[in-house]
Parts: sequence; structure tokens; C-alpha cells
Amino acid sequence: MFETVKKAMLVGLGVQEKMREYVDDLVKKGEVSKEQSGSLFKDLMSTAEKNMEGLDKTWKEMIQSTMERMNLPTREDMENLEKKVNALSRRVAKLDKQGEGE
Repeated sequence: MFETVKKAMLVGLGVQEKMREYVDDLVKKGEVSKEQSGSLFKDLMSTAEKNMEGLDKTWKEMIQSTMERMNLPTREDMENLEKKVNALSRRVAKLDKQGEGE
């Protein structure tokens, strides 16, 4: 699924189209043969995908760092808190039933 999203991002950014235009232009100028164009396009797209992965990693690190500085709770913190609230709710309900019996 990640691969599909990554390719969709590249298409959305117009990278694929620009790379194809660039390679086609090189073929027209005679700088690259038609046979070499497919390989060149694949290489350029591979490089673009690696750059996107690097960008993705950088964004994740920036977001993580920002969240840590903001002292926001993590998903794990929220799950642990939810478990504690549920346990306390059960105890309160149990105490309520005991109080009703008196």
C-alpha cells in the first residue's frame, strides 16, 4: 500500500510527467538514444522515489520532534490512560452497587 501512495504522490506532484518530458527532450536532441531512454527514465524515477523517501523520513522526524517539544501525549500514553479510566469506571460502578445494597 505504501508503494501505491508513494507513486500517487509522485504522479500528483507531476514528477513522472516531467521526467518523461525531460527524457523525450534528450532523445529529440540526440543526447540519448530511444533504447537508452527507458533505462534513463527508470533511473530518474528511482532517484525521485529515493528522494521522496528521504523527504518522508525528514518530515516524520520534524513532526516527532515538534510533538515532543509540545509535550503532547503519544498514542501509547492515550491508550494507557484509557485503560486506567476504564478500570476506575469499573471500580466506581462496583462501589455504587455496594452502596445501593446498604
